[in-house]
Amino acid sequence: MLDRAPSLGVGEWWLTAGLLFQTAWNALTGRPPGTGIRDADLFYWDDDPSWDAEDAVIRRGADVFADLPVPVEIRNQARVHLWYAGRFGTAAPAPFPDCRAAVDAFAAVCCAVGVTVTGGGPRVYAPYGLDDLLGLVVRPNPASPAPREVYETKAARWQSVWPELTVLPWGS
Repeated sequence: MLDRAPSLGVGEWWLTAGLLFQTAWNALTGRPPGTGIRDADLFYWDDDPSWDAEDAVIRRGADVFADLPVPVEIRNQARVHLWYAGRFGTAAPAPFPDCRAAVDAFAAVCCAVGVTVTGGGPRVYAPYGLDDLLGLVVRPNPASPAPREVYETKAARWQSVWPELTVLPWGS
């Protein structure tokens, strides 16, 4: 994915979320690499928040990533505020100014990690560090607009796959 993502022709992009932290959990717990991974999230940021522009990138991505073992969910983070409330049932955040701000807003601290490749090589963005991720700790992110139900549903699913996780309660 990291080699192919630049061919989408978008500016800023990051591979984020489950594919990253769940791959780490699989390695740390001795599970096969794809265990529990439902999809790969590719964030990008484009100042055109139209559905047509995003859909064009999604369609290009369907071709670029067609042979991967999981679907790739590609989303323009400049559009999140347009659909967030409908999906999560809570007030939409203000428009994200870039992809890193979107990573900052993940429901759990351990999820807030992204990887991209630039002319200088691979870069990792982990605004809250990697201690929770590598320590198998799921902690609510107080900077997230996600409601309690989103955090608890995700944490329960993750703990069903990785029972070694320590899941901290909402508000901790």
